Amino acid sequence: MTTRPKRSPEARRGTACAGSVSLVGAGPGDPDLLTLQAVKAIRSATVLLVDDLVGDGVLRYARRSARIVHVGKRGGCASTPQAFIDRLMVAEARRGETVVRLKGGDPGIFGRGGEEAEHLRDAGIAVRIVNGISSGVAAATALGVPLTHRAQARGVLLVTGHPGEGRDALHWPTLGAVAAQQITLVVYMGVQRLAQIQAGLLAALGADTPAALVQQASTEGERRLVTTLGRLVADARQAGIGSPAILIVGDVLGGVQAVKEAARPAVAAAG
Repeated sequence: MTTRPKRSPEARRGTACAGSVSLVGAGPGDPDLLTLQAVKAIRSATVLLVDDLVGDGVLRYARRSARIVHVGKRGGCASTPQAFIDRLMVAEARRGETVVRLKGGDPGIFGRGGEEAEHLRDAGIAVRIVNGISSGVAAATALGVPLTHRAQARGVLLVTGHPGEGRDALHWPTLGAVAAQQITLVVYMGVQRLAQIQAGLLAALGADTPAALVQQASTEGERRLVTTLGRLVADARQAGIGSPAILIVGDVLGGVQAVKEAARPAVAAAG
């Protein structure tokens, strides 16, 4: 009896290819916040699959011959199906292309980078991940505050306000109790559920707890609102804050003089 040698997953599928995929974080929008590694990846790409939240200036680093495909992914709007994006990445890599999947923020922070990397590896496609500055970090920087501080915040918790189809929403009173232990709370994709988030957090936090919203951090459209948890929904409605925006809750917002001076129910335009 002859024993056949084991074949690699690529050989079993007949999909061995010279192409590759990089999941690249484009940061919060300002092209000056790209990492050097991200710039190198964009310049090397023959195909770029670009999310809606990627700043326009980021694409200035793409080679002229690169094929750019916009695969919009924006909460609350019509989006390109994830299954289509997955198939497109695999198909282009199997054609031998150098594919860059360009994603807003960081691929590993609410960017579906983990899902896409798993899909690519299962298909036998070489994949690497290039980090980017997350919008939650950029929002804090826009306010001039840290996310952690030895005297005010012993940690930071990143959560999503959008549970996704078929999934239960987070239990906000529990998260409020965590935040009460000097943990800064950073909420992505929470504007559409702001009233629900506010009510849940108020079950564990005082109405005077500092809170802030930053819309389109680091871009020309940046808008900032610094208020309190008790006034959050009313002030956000009055200011017209919309998606995409980051919600930050915690004492770090009250620890910087510049923020204290800005803490009124109004929006401060960037710059």
